[in-house]
Amino acid sequence: MDISRRGRRSRHLTFRTCGTLLVTAGLLITGCSSGSSTAGASMTSLSHAVPAELAPYYGQKLSWHACGVPGFQCASMKVPLDYAKPGGGDIKLAVARKQATKKSGRLGSLLVNPGGPGGSAIGYLQSYAALGYPAEVRARYDMVAVDPRGVARSEPVTCLDGKRMDAYTQTDMTPDDERETEAVRTAFKGFAAGCRAHSAKVLPHVSTVEAARDMDVLRAALGDDKLSYVGASYGTFLGATYAGLYPERVGRLVLDGAMDPSLPARRMNQDQTAGFETAFQSFAKDCVTRDEECPLGTESPQDAGKRLKAFFVELDRKPLAVGGSDRRLGEALATTGVIAAMYDEAGWPQLRDALTSAMKNKDGSGLLALSDGYYERDGDGKYANLMFANAAVNCLDLPPAFDSPADVRKALPDFEKASPVFGEGLAWSSLNCAYWPVRATGGPHRIEAKGAAPIVVAGTTRDPATPYRWARALASQLSSGRLLTYDGDGHTAYGRGSDCIDSTINAYLLKGTAPEDGKRCS
Repeated sequence: MDISRRGRRSRHLTFRTCGTLLVTAGLLITGCSSGSSTAGASMTSLSHAVPAELAPYYGQKLSWHACGVPGFQCASMKVPLDYAKPGGGDIKLAVARKQATKKSGRLGSLLVNPGGPGGSAIGYLQSYAALGYPAEVRARYDMVAVDPRGVARSEPVTCLDGKRMDAYTQTDMTPDDERETEAVRTAFKGFAAGCRAHSAKVLPHVSTVEAARDMDVLRAALGDDKLSYVGASYGTFLGATYAGLYPERVGRLVLDGAMDPSLPARRMNQDQTAGFETAFQSFAKDCVTRDEECPLGTESPQDAGKRLKAFFVELDRKPLAVGGSDRRLGEALATTGVIAAMYDEAGWPQLRDALTSAMKNKDGSGLLALSDGYYERDGDGKYANLMFANAAVNCLDLPPAFDSPADVRKALPDFEKASPVFGEGLAWSSLNCAYWPVRATGGPHRIEAKGAAPIVVAGTTRDPATPYRWARALASQLSSGRLLTYDGDGHTAYGRGSDCIDSTINAYLLKGTAPEDGKRCS
């Protein structure tokens, strides 16, 4: 998130899951809900017929124009602010495309979304998907992206200025006493108040359901009878929601690094905590074999985890200086930096170097750079709207994981069991939605999408952000789900170096040939 979770900033810009997924005051990842059991209710599909009051939106024609990036065209699309009251005003969504490179054999549009919530789909399209997807896919599809409502170029949610975000991201997420606990609560309240002050109009209307309905308007405006789509991480929840609402309009859907929509946030956050522990153990297992290259020692992955935790505790007591800057690296930012590198094993060398500089040379600049990349903070101290949109969508989609600090304290043993290294911070970061100014409109639910064409659900066995069990769960819920497993490390599977995964997904996108349910690749 942006660093790119895949190791290169140009590839998957955002994949967060519940509650600020990560350990600092901000990292929010997919949805936040309370409750303890898997939801039994299933999503109900919408009518096949377009309601009369929405006909003007479905009938609009997009006016494409050059937009500064060679080979790409851009347009804006109107959608209702509130689908329950279509006459109550519009919002404009930014759309971009790169047309198919072949004139014959065109398969229509392929919509892409990199995750988040809060990741710019247009940024992902222009920096990676429309350039790095397989040539045969780009030859036959118009590659298309829309920034979801509240994100990037589409009525972006705004909350805090750069200076206040700097303070927010440094909030201590491992409070030692009541004073530090109150500081956590104050930080979350201040963040929420900033969002309300700057984005009151759009905050109640950035849910995943509304974004999925926007995608159907875009499908019609593009002239496609069915939607073909590749979504990663949170993008799988968005794509699955579309399938649940419009099963008869499902074309070829790939849901890569899948989320389980039936989970309440507390369980989701706990699963993700365990996922990051699994990813760290993979990193540590590799690190301890590298002798002097590993700043965490050479004994065992477990000892490496203890050393990292001790380092975080030391930073909590005494933050490190950062060369050439008046900023300092404390526990919160350092933890974010480490977690950011867990998304892709290609980031492990950078993490080893950053930890070596911090632990041995007392220079926190490497870890701070990783953290800044995750938060999309630029060199001038300005933040993209990623974290603002992330919280806005998460806190609207599901009720809070925790209602009070007391709830967090009760859950700490479970989170610390899931991850001795990251558990405490991830538990406290899940408190953020408790103070949100808009009441949640969604809840945990199953998505079956009865009647949909085959949908490919890809899961990676050691995925840190979207644990493999979520892919299995989503594939089993979808009436036409086909589980495709990548036995490997890192977040998501498509385009990560597995010929088996790539050829399977390419065959599905190009020929409509869905894999057998349960196919495994390495």
